[in-house]
Amino acid sequence: MKLLSQTTSGHAYGITIITLVVGLSVGIGYYQMFYLPEQSAKPAVDEHILHPTFVTDIKMIPGSALETQQDNFVPKLVNLQLGVDNHVIWTNTDEVAHTVTPDTSTEDSFSGIFGSTGVILPGKTYEFVFTEDHEIDYHCTPHPWMTGKIIITKQRF
Repeated sequence: MKLLSQTTSGHAYGITIITLVVGLSVGIGYYQMFYLPEQSAKPAVDEHILHPTFVTDIKMIPGSALETQQDNFVPKLVNLQLGVDNHVIWTNTDEVAHTVTPDTSTEDSFSGIFGSTGVILPGKTYEFVFTEDHEIDYHCTPHPWMTGKIIITKQRF
């Protein structure tokens, strides 16, 4: 009488396992060597846009932390042209830390996510190079009455 609980094994099981391991290895290799670098690659941007003629300065002036202060980001409204003045530097000249935070999440395909990471301490700066046309409303997170707007357009000529 033959027992039914005995397991049988053969070459077919070993070949199947080896095939699965090789297939998985090839798939992971392709994903890491070809798919990921292509997905995370930055787009090509003209040098004149990456290194514009002028730098735009925006100041967080003394007293900006006070809600009664009318001026805080100076200037409040900034019109920029790609390749002319699309490199922006925010300088905190106040005695209090501030942020540059977009009202809605904004990401530039070359420069990344717009907005300061953490606070900008007194005397420190935050820089961003815009490479695409956008219209961005922004504020200071600890002081939401501090608001500004940037409009980036393509060159007119």
